[in-house]
Amino acid sequence: MPSRPLRQGQAEKRSAIMAAARELFVRDGVDRTSMDAVAARAGVSKRTVYDYYGDKRGLLLGVVVDAGESLVASLRTALDTHLSDEADIADTATLERALTEFAVEIGSSMLGSSDYATTVKLISENRTLLPELEQHPLSSAPEEALAERIAHFAETGLLDADDPRLASDHFNALTTLLAWNNWIPGEPARAEVRDVMTSGVHAFMRAYGAR
Repeated sequence: MPSRPLRQGQAEKRSAIMAAARELFVRDGVDRTSMDAVAARAGVSKRTVYDYYGDKRGLLLGVVVDAGESLVASLRTALDTHLSDEADIADTATLERALTEFAVEIGSSMLGSSDYATTVKLISENRTLLPELEQHPLSSAPEEALAERIAHFAETGLLDADDPRLASDHFNALTTLLAWNNWIPGEPARAEVRDVMTSGVHAFMRAYGAR
């Protein structure tokens, strides 16, 4: 049975709770953040926080999932922009350019994204509190979305990828993860990201581009 849509007041309260919890969890850590502090920052009662999220672990899961969903939506938009079935990609050189622009867009937006920073920090610090993330659709959604596009270009003969999901993991390792590991927070990222993404995509195409 589909859930009923939230009334405006409920949606506003949830949004306020989520924003408050996210700020406090990132700034102070989950252990040092009380539900009283979240309620006070959100301007709601503690009972409201418990009614909506059950406990602090449920609230943490909500924050991580909310940030992850925003990231996946951005990635899907970038895939549609640069790598859709309708894109004018007929040879490996054009595909490499399209993959590079896709990677640059994702990398630039990621390094400036509070959603990405929030997701990485909260998951890395609280993994044992969130075992359900291992089976959550978001845990593999970015890789699966890219793998679908890699499979498409393998079918058109532009990539040689027998295992599109593995190829997706390799693409991420050569681009997004490398850019994140090399980035110094607070510093301008655009030029550095383009360099990392361009060389990463080139390495990917050397490995997977159709001969």
